Amino acid sequence: MLRKVMSLATALTLGWAATGTTAHAEMITKTSPHSVAVTMDRLEAAVTGAGATVFARIDHAAGAEKVELELRPTQLLIFGNPKLGTPAMTDNQAAGLDLPLRVLAYADGEGVVHVTYHAPATLAQTHALPADAKYIQMMTGALDKLTGKAVAAE
Repeated sequence: MLRKVMSLATALTLGWAATGTTAHAEMITKTSPHSVAVTMDRLEAAVTGAGATVFARIDHAAGAEKVELELRPTQLLIFGNPKLGTPAMTDNQAAGLDLPLRVLAYADGEGVVHVTYHAPATLAQTHALPADAKYIQMMTGALDKLTGKAVAAE
């Protein structure tokens, strides 16, 4: 019986891999020469400078500290622009589950700071939105530009 279950699990895994389906959405990651806090300050300034709205900035490490746990520096910025998000939600309101946009900055075990976010193309895939929609292209460009400013050396 165990052999049958394992064979079935292997077949499902191989079948899943053969279709190109992955267990996680595609993420874009950039390395920052700044601390997590400075990187997020720079991102927040870039977001507000671009006319978008910052809805929340979450310090996960501070939350962990409040319950006497340790977590390397980790912050999340939630932001958006209704001019881009509303058309996506008009096409499929369930897209609101993944909007507004989110960018995470964290320090790895060696202290290297990373900035990561879901590629907007995965928003289109997840919510059956048109892959060629102008708002997906604009979100892609905006996230690249904003995170680029956050991790720039200057």
